[in-house]
Amino acid sequence: MPDSTSLVDAFGRLVVRLRRIADAQLAEQGVSLARMKLLMYLRCEESGARAADIASFFGHSPRTVSEAIEGLERDGLIRRSPDRTDGRVKRISLTEAGEAAIASAEPVRLRLNRAIFGVLDEGERAALRDMLAKLEAAAHALDHKEDPPASDDRF
Repeated sequence: MPDSTSLVDAFGRLVVRLRRIADAQLAEQGVSLARMKLLMYLRCEESGARAADIASFFGHSPRTVSEAIEGLERDGLIRRSPDRTDGRVKRISLTEAGEAAIASAEPVRLRLNRAIFGVLDEGERAALRDMLAKLEAAAHALDHKEDPPASDDRF
């Protein structure tokens, strides 16, 4: 059984490689992975998101998020609107151009998904989904300063 360090190292290398590949292929479409992740996050936020929500979700500083928002707004991919209940707050949402940017990157995302996860059969993909759900639950607990789910102490 591999020790936790080798698993973490292997997982980290895979994540870094996948990000590098995705960023390079998205760049061919004229968008960066960082911008695409922010646009896709906003797509899921039906009533728009606050800059603080974005910073919290991605673990970035407010300044970093503000700069990203300014660039996306300048490029017409997002809009800022006053919050309905608190006029001091701005809600950030996608524009039609932002939706189009996501749509233009969708073939790249699908191609990458097939190329990477297509090497696994359905049973392996199901097992990986289950394992990732367990890892996500443990990470969620740590992120919220809770006790993680029961673990295998032999690890």
